[in-house]
Amino acid sequence: MPPSVARALQYFRGLSREEKMQALVQYSKKLEAVPERFRNLDRADFAIPECQTQVDLYPDVRPDGTLHFYAAVDARRSPTIAAFLAILLGAVNDQPPATALGIPGDFARQMMDSIGLGAREAGLNAMLARVKRYAAQAAASAPTGSAPTGSAPPGGAPGQRAHS
Repeated sequence: MPPSVARALQYFRGLSREEKMQALVQYSKKLEAVPERFRNLDRADFAIPECQTQVDLYPDVRPDGTLHFYAAVDARRSPTIAAFLAILLGAVNDQPPATALGIPGDFARQMMDSIGLGAREAGLNAMLARVKRYAAQAAASAPTGSAPTGSAPPGGAPGQRAHS
């Protein structure tokens, strides 16, 4: 398990339900804004349809091979979803694809354990699965000894930039 993910899980395990809710509200305010270069793209390529909340997840493979994700979500209407994304993306942003791929499959359940979000787990798991899918694509498109350039939407050509 990536150390950044282990730290987040350890932090939340030590909190009461009320403290978790307060922490989630604080985390929801930390979600990075989506850069302008992504805003004119067809959101259908980046939407997470399994999530009850409208969420768009934009991957960016940096020249050094690390990943950076941006998420578009209405944090005021869905602070818990925004917080989950802020925590997840905080753990994987600017890290190699292996970091995202090393996140346990039950990360959403572990993060949200005891705060009553069982109905949302399918959407949270779908967000994690999308991050892992983008990471696997980035890892597969990186030739041995060199880093991928740019990012691609789901199904896009490896190395194709997802933004202009």
